[in-house]
Amino acid sequence: MDSYNFRLITSNPDSSSVDIDAVVERDPSGRYIRYNEILGKGAFKTVYKAFDEVDGIEVAWNQADIDQVLESPQQLERLYSEITLLTRKLKHVNIIRCYHSWVDDNNKTVNMITELFTSGNLRQYRRKHKYVDLKAIKNWARQILKGLQYLHNQKPCIVHRDLKCDNIFVNGNTGEVKIGDLGLATVMQQPTAQSVIGTPEFMAPELYDEEYNELVDIYSFGMCMLEMVTCEYPYSECKNPAQIFKKVTSGIKPVGLSRVSDPQMKAFIEKCLVVASLRPSAGDLLQDPFLALNTSSDPTSLTSLPSVLEPTHISNSESQIMEVDHDGRKSYGCSYMTSSRDGHQSSVLTLESSNKVKTFNLTGQVEDDDSILMTLRVSSINGPAKYIHFVYDLEVDSIVSIATEMVKELGDLLKEDVTLIMELMEQLMAELIPHAPHRTRGMISFDGIEPVTEHAAEESLASGISVEYKLVSHPQDPSSSVDGWLKVADSAINNEMTMSSISSLTPVEKDYYIEELKQELEAIECQYNQCFRELMKRREEAVECAKKKWGAKKVSVG
Repeated sequence: MDSYNFRLITSNPDSSSVDIDAVVERDPSGRYIRYNEILGKGAFKTVYKAFDEVDGIEVAWNQADIDQVLESPQQLERLYSEITLLTRKLKHVNIIRCYHSWVDDNNKTVNMITELFTSGNLRQYRRKHKYVDLKAIKNWARQILKGLQYLHNQKPCIVHRDLKCDNIFVNGNTGEVKIGDLGLATVMQQPTAQSVIGTPEFMAPELYDEEYNELVDIYSFGMCMLEMVTCEYPYSECKNPAQIFKKVTSGIKPVGLSRVSDPQMKAFIEKCLVVASLRPSAGDLLQDPFLALNTSSDPTSLTSLPSVLEPTHISNSESQIMEVDHDGRKSYGCSYMTSSRDGHQSSVLTLESSNKVKTFNLTGQVEDDDSILMTLRVSSINGPAKYIHFVYDLEVDSIVSIATEMVKELGDLLKEDVTLIMELMEQLMAELIPHAPHRTRGMISFDGIEPVTEHAAEESLASGISVEYKLVSHPQDPSSSVDGWLKVADSAINNEMTMSSISSLTPVEKDYYIEELKQELEAIECQYNQCFRELMKRREEAVECAKKKWGAKKVSVG
């Protein structure tokens, strides 16, 4: 449920007879005058531009029609809550300030005079300004958390319950942001609240259980951070609130989270989205090293989104590589740049090649001097795409060994498929690390691999679905299991879902069913991708810690 999703309304003086500068109303004290210019509209509230004649500043005049409000007890409760909280209790630099409020019995309106933010809400502001430095996003985050900390430290605690970028307002001249639209806020008179209310995309899972506390605002803050980074509404891949509900309650994170490439930013967001028992408070997050001021890890100038995988704007000859050979196979390449943990830029490259049946997308990102994080996407007309994620260790792995492992795990790869994949890996490594040995010498063994039968192919084509999820390790030998891991994730459903289970559906229903299924499976795949990256990060930290420990021991012994 949205609170006040204000939309900016632009007026054209030439095409309208309404004088937006005309004074149409004055408050009972005579201090505030209202103009006809509409700044925004909500479900039951209209916001006009107004003027404070005493202080000489422009303000916002929020006006709600009593008759409309009385039609819904919930709306009346929301409006009363906002008036009470803003005028009597809350005074903080990061909370929208309310100067005055009253009820106009003659015109049957409820009125509030609040601060005016001509730059609009944070969602509008972020979409208008697409290229924002990481430093600015951190600055917004600190201010939002300070506002939340103030709300949560009230006695009794105040929970916003509908925090989102639409309800956070920004002063474009100073970078100041303030939390507003407290119509859904509740004063916690007991340890946990007991009503379901809010905007589905930003609602914590426990909100649906009707047993929650102020930490639901931290979850919403995490989603706000995700929107600030990606410029996308969380769960934009979902078509309706029911799909969002299913994913949130199942613990499936938004697909947009997989696009956050900066590991520190991603880890910070993920801290906000964990289960309530592990979720940090606003005060805890303000102490997080990620938000520390004057950190050397902040890039000084990021003209593109600092934490999102986006193509770099380079010449066509550099950004795209397209080749078509005599077999009709196509190859496509696209270069990216992302921020690494130490603030330097690391290369990301995506290559594509296809034959008559399958399309292969291989993405590689340089993790360090010794490894490349790779993701292979295999799609075909026979069903949903399959993904393989693995780390290529330059000291241990070879293209042949990795390809052989793929053949073992994906039994439907043909020899020409493997050859094509090896070519992609060879080209990708040559582009990312030109000086590295690619170790392609050797033979690929197809022993024990049975080709896909025609009958099986027909079943797969008819059903549009395939097998299951797998997680396997990829050791080169027993002593080198630390050096490589391979995870295979088939975008598919359980074996029990056979063609007969959807045979009774109409073609339209079947298409809809399969599309819904694909979306859900892609979301699951993204979640597993996140887990995989986190595991790899922990592995690197553990290995580094072990090296330091043994190095210290060696020094002490010597």
